[in-house]
Amino acid sequence: MPAQTLRLHPSQRQPPTRRGNQRRILVAGSARLDLHHFGGNSLQGRYFYLRLHPFSVAELGGHADALPELLALGGFPEPFASGSQQFARRWAQSHRERLIREEVTSQQSVSDLGKLELLALSLPLRVGSPLSLNALREDLQVSQPTVARWVDLLERVYGIFRLPPFGAPKLRAVKKERKHYHCDWSVVAEPGARFENLMASYLSKWVEYQIDTQGRTLELRYFRDIDGREVDFVIVENGRDPIAMVECNLGDDSPGKGLKYLRARFPHVTAWHVSAHGSRDYLNAAGIRVAPAVRLLQDLV
Repeated sequence: MPAQTLRLHPSQRQPPTRRGNQRRILVAGSARLDLHHFGGNSLQGRYFYLRLHPFSVAELGGHADALPELLALGGFPEPFASGSQQFARRWAQSHRERLIREEVTSQQSVSDLGKLELLALSLPLRVGSPLSLNALREDLQVSQPTVARWVDLLERVYGIFRLPPFGAPKLRAVKKERKHYHCDWSVVAEPGARFENLMASYLSKWVEYQIDTQGRTLELRYFRDIDGREVDFVIVENGRDPIAMVECNLGDDSPGKGLKYLRARFPHVTAWHVSAHGSRDYLNAAGIRVAPAVRLLQDLV
């Protein structure tokens, strides 16, 4: 992939298979079949693992009108196909309950489901900021190891996913606390945080597609330094080399100081400032593409 774009080049697509009807595909909607990742039998060489994600703008034809619907309803098939925000809210509630009472408990015994449910309810309020386990511990009145274990479990069953910070040398970046996002972004009520969550989901989808189908060593991270400069997302290759950076806002705001700072230190890296409701589309003097989010999302997967 060229450093200047996130477009999926045709040469990066999977070559046609010659196995015909010999191919076997197992599609699972439960994390229980993912347990071998945490066990002793690696199954190395006997399968390829492909992760499925919610519907995306690209899968829906790249049309601009797909983004407001996805923001309102989420990307899971049932709520999105319903076209009803009321149904989407009921589905999200039921989905959260199934994750906690079926998926989580199938992997590990939880002595206090009530407090685990309180944790799940509080997490959407913390999207967009580094997740402090100590703050969660104080709110829930449980030990920090317990909170850490519960958050790990929610990530393991695909309720949430977390991003580590990007900390290149001499950037004075934070290096510990991770940010978290929800696989179902419709549970995030605040509009700006929900849009950021949606962008995190689709960038993660592109990164994992590249890993699963091309074997690339990519990672989605975020940037924050000790002076308070931030960039929402940084895609890193080989553990250290940024290849793209993305900042998101609801409206037609100008790029923030964090994106300008990071772009100046990596001038050959693609930089996007995308908006949910904005209409401006231009390349500014710092080499940052300012555009509606759909311009980026329609070229992902």
